[in-house]
Amino acid sequence: MKLKVCGMNYPKNIQEVAQLSPHYLGFIFWKKSPRFLQNKIPLLPKNIKKVGVFVNASVQEIETMVVEHDLQAVQLHGNESVEFCGMLSKKNITVIKAFGIKDQFDFSTLAPYENVCDFYLFDTKGDLPGGNGYGFDWTIIKKYPSKKPFFLSGGIGLEQLEEIIELQQLQLPIHAIDVNSKFEISPGLKKPELIKKFKTQLIDQ
Repeated sequence: MKLKVCGMNYPKNIQEVAQLSPHYLGFIFWKKSPRFLQNKIPLLPKNIKKVGVFVNASVQEIETMVVEHDLQAVQLHGNESVEFCGMLSKKNITVIKAFGIKDQFDFSTLAPYENVCDFYLFDTKGDLPGGNGYGFDWTIIKKYPSKKPFFLSGGIGLEQLEEIIELQQLQLPIHAIDVNSKFEISPGLKKPELIKKFKTQLIDQ
């Protein structure tokens, strides 16, 4: 299981978190987000993959940001269609398609995306496309029917460690845990010491 720290913004803070060697760092390119990237991403170790988070952006905009910031993956948090994901996939861009869950979810909606996405991401359905700061009912995930690996997101903090370990034991294809707001001082500014504690107890065990 891997770790993704999303919503990074401040160069010094990015470098501090990078020293903890998370597998992914996420950068938000949606202008309405309080974590919208306003700085240049500093040089990062090659073992950390940079993920650009987009909401209903154009293919051209995404391509431009992939090149400009040397992104290794894109995370689509809007209403992107199967065809849209397919266009990016054909350009050899790693695609993570996000889906919001609250009290229920129809997993049959995933089927058309199976061949055009590399990963799914399950987040809390809320007022914002992501970063709402609270979780969803994880018993729904226990019914996940696909073999495609996914990122688990949505208000995850230290208090969810036991639940995550329980999910691991179900042999679900959880590729990574995606953390954000529960590890922040303010939007986009993370607490490295909390991330280190989380990573030590879950990922490095």
